[in-house]
Amino acid sequence: MSNLLHGHPHRSAPIIDPVSASTYSVLLREYQTYVCVEKGLRPLTCEAYSGDLRTFAEFLETRNGILVNATQDDVSAFLEHLRAHGIDSRTAARKLSCLRGFYKWLLLDRRIHHDPTLNIESPKTWKVLPKSLAEQEVTEMMERAALAASHPQARATALRDSAILELLYGGGLRVSEVASLSASDLALDAGRIQVRGKGDKERIVPLGRAAVDALQRYIDEGRPHLARVRKTRSRMDAAHLFLSLRGMPLTRNWIWRLVKAAGNGASPHMLRHSCATHMVEHGADLRSVQLMLGHADISTTQIYTHLALGRLKAVHRTHHPRARRRGTESNTRPDGAPGESA
Repeated sequence: MSNLLHGHPHRSAPIIDPVSASTYSVLLREYQTYVCVEKGLRPLTCEAYSGDLRTFAEFLETRNGILVNATQDDVSAFLEHLRAHGIDSRTAARKLSCLRGFYKWLLLDRRIHHDPTLNIESPKTWKVLPKSLAEQEVTEMMERAALAASHPQARATALRDSAILELLYGGGLRVSEVASLSASDLALDAGRIQVRGKGDKERIVPLGRAAVDALQRYIDEGRPHLARVRKTRSRMDAAHLFLSLRGMPLTRNWIWRLVKAAGNGASPHMLRHSCATHMVEHGADLRSVQLMLGHADISTTQIYTHLALGRLKAVHRTHHPRARRRGTESNTRPDGAPGESA
């Protein structure tokens, strides 16, 4: 990246601590250490951030720029470049979020005077309601898994798969959260589970009867068989809740394949959003959904706002006296006042 390391002579963002070719990679390593250690982000998230920064650095190279003297025009052009190459708005928004964090860190560390991501709007369509399954589709998926698990000679894997599906939908968990669960995280007698989410933030997630029953049966009848054949001596691996036929912790990709096979192309993320969507449709408030799903900011949960508004309109039409159609109330006086009850 020879051009990446030589800034444009007319750039408006002054540099306090210019980055040379030998320190460019050091800068990225320092930031990765910052987000992994100080911010507590998961390794996969840290790797994704590093990849996003490298992508932006390569784009800057074509404009004779470097990371520390990028301008607002560079960031805007980068987003337009992503759009032109078919990158969906949600992915573009994630990359912009990465850049915001990076330049905030540089600013706080006094390596730059100006944040080039200021006043840059996220792609307008990125907060589209994610795809979710209809309630009937989820019901059919769960019933198929439960039927396999209810067989008198049900295999341990059938019990495990049913428990995973019930947990993804019943608790709205992320696939990474399911994969990292330990048996000690369960409190089935209290109907809840302790989850470690993004940034290692912990939250308590309530579980319904179907999820509790599926998990209890897996713990009692399924997991002991899988743990017995484990090939690893690692105490950490042995503590994982969901194990493979070889007694190893299940991977995120494995769980993705399980859900896809169970639901005709569904995904763990789709079950998570189905959980949130169905809760809001049945009257849950956004704050409760935010706490259950582990969204750090209520703005993330607000993608479900239109569902809540739809229900609010229906409630208004049903219960507000001025919203009812004329002639639908038998106990109304001609002057519009309510009549006396019998």
